[in-house]
Amino acid sequence: MKKLLRNTLRSSWFQRAVGVLAAEYLRLVWRTNKFTFDPPDVYERVEPQIPAIFAFWHGQHFLTPFIKNKDSYRAKVLISRHRDGEFNAIAVERLGIGLIRGSGDHGGAFHRKGGVGAFKEMVRTLQDGCNVALTADVPKRARVAGLGIIMLARESGRPIMPFAMATSRFIRLKNWDRTTINLPFGRGALVGIKEIHVPADADAATMEALRLELEETLNEATRRAYAQLGRPGPQDG
Repeated sequence: MKKLLRNTLRSSWFQRAVGVLAAEYLRLVWRTNKFTFDPPDVYERVEPQIPAIFAFWHGQHFLTPFIKNKDSYRAKVLISRHRDGEFNAIAVERLGIGLIRGSGDHGGAFHRKGGVGAFKEMVRTLQDGCNVALTADVPKRARVAGLGIIMLARESGRPIMPFAMATSRFIRLKNWDRTTINLPFGRGALVGIKEIHVPADADAATMEALRLELEETLNEATRRAYAQLGRPGPQDG
C-alpha cells in the first residue's frame, strides 16, 4: 500500500491534476478577495524599474503570481527541482508565470542542487527584460533572508522589490515557515514598502547590511499587510 501511494504521488498525471486544481483554487481566491494596495500607486512606482527581482517570504507566497496584472509583464519564478516542487511548477505555469528550475542556495553556495545553473538563468532572464520572483528565506529558516538574492541583485544590476500579500481569511499550518493557505471570500492586502539596490562593487559588509535591510523590509511589509486586515501575522504565532 505504501509503495502504491508513493508511486501515485510521484506519477505525472497525479502531479498535473493537483497542480491544475491548485491553480484554479488560487484563481478563485484572488477573484473573491477585495485587495487594497499599499502604497495605492505601487504599480506606478514599480513599473519604471522593471525588470526587477520580486522577493517574498516562503509560506506567504501562494498568491504572488497575481501581482502580474498585465499581459505585457513577463515574469519567471525560481522553483525547486524536488518532486514537491512539481505541483508548484504546474500551478505557476497555468497561472502564466515562467519557470526557472533549481535551488539558488540562499547562503551563497550555488553549486548545490543545481544552484549554479539557476543563478545564471536568473541573471540572463533579467538581462532579457523579464522579471524574476523568488523567496528570500534561507532554506528551513523562516524569515531569515539569505545572501543569494543580494548576490543576484549585485550581479544583474536590477533592484529588489520586497512585498507581502495577505488575506483576512486563511488557514495557517504549524510547520517551519508557518505556511498560510489563503481562503476565498474575504479581503486582501498587498504591501510594497521600498526597493533595494545593490551596488555592483558591494563588498561583504555592504551585502550583509543590505541582506538585513531586505529581511527587515519583508518583515515590516508582512506585519503591515496583516495589520491592515486586522489579522495576526505568521510571526505572531
